[in-house]
Amino acid sequence: MPYSFDWNQARAFLVTAEEGSLSQAARLIGQRQPTLSRQVASLEQDLGVLLFERVGKKLLLTQSGIELLEHFRSMGEAANHISLTASGQSQTIQGRITITATDVMATYHLPPILSEIRKKAPEIEINIIASNDIYNLRHREADIAIRHVKPEEPDLVATLISQTSVHLYATRQFLKKHGYPLTISDLSKADFIGFEHPERFLLMLEDLGISLIRDNVKLSTESGTVYVALVRAGLGIGLLSKEFAKTIPDLEQVLSELDPIPIPIWLVTHRELHTSRRIRFVFDLLAKEIPKLGFIC
Repeated sequence: MPYSFDWNQARAFLVTAEEGSLSQAARLIGQRQPTLSRQVASLEQDLGVLLFERVGKKLLLTQSGIELLEHFRSMGEAANHISLTASGQSQTIQGRITITATDVMATYHLPPILSEIRKKAPEIEINIIASNDIYNLRHREADIAIRHVKPEEPDLVATLISQTSVHLYATRQFLKKHGYPLTISDLSKADFIGFEHPERFLLMLEDLGISLIRDNVKLSTESGTVYVALVRAGLGIGLLSKEFAKTIPDLEQVLSELDPIPIPIWLVTHRELHTSRRIRFVFDLLAKEIPKLGFIC
């Protein structure tokens, strides 16, 4: 006999799977815990399978639950898509999301995307960690990371969403004062602004065939926003993307014939992406909007 589908039961299962807790799931969708528990139990009875098993205080999906979850999640995404299409926003996507990104990304690029997220899902609470450190998603220090390095952990989900490149730039004021380099050897006397550890910065330049010494890097910083400010102030030659450099008046590219340094943009999250609607929603929107920026530094 065909199964008589009950969306309330499906939603109860989905939210419980996402949260790993009946009490948290009940709070999220505004129901009493006993009601939610009965809906999950009814779904298990109707399907004839056990969806969860309790381990300590946690609810873990059984193998049957894991196999069915993707089908129910597709139904949830379809329902959410209908809601978004009909109203332009979703009141049902709720909860807290922590995004970690470089300070340049967080300062210059994320605000318009966050505005779009707020417009479409106003019940999502977003926390931004502006840091160049690689936060450990596995330990839940963040839900989504925007990074230039692909993670090595096998249980993280990483998507290459864009790629840019950086080149040497300096202000016209700096170049007029210190001279326009015409050859790579001319750079041996120039002042550079280092990013993070000066030794690593020098190795990056070494890949371009530019051999410098530690004395060439009189200023360095771990902050991307400070780095941009130092280049803009005419304090040395720095590495910026062409697109970003165009937004800063008075910058000129130095030795444009040099090969660019490729910079990938990775969007990273944990495997809860497959079960959490709020993480999936924010992840997909970031993956769609970040490549449109065109001037990532």
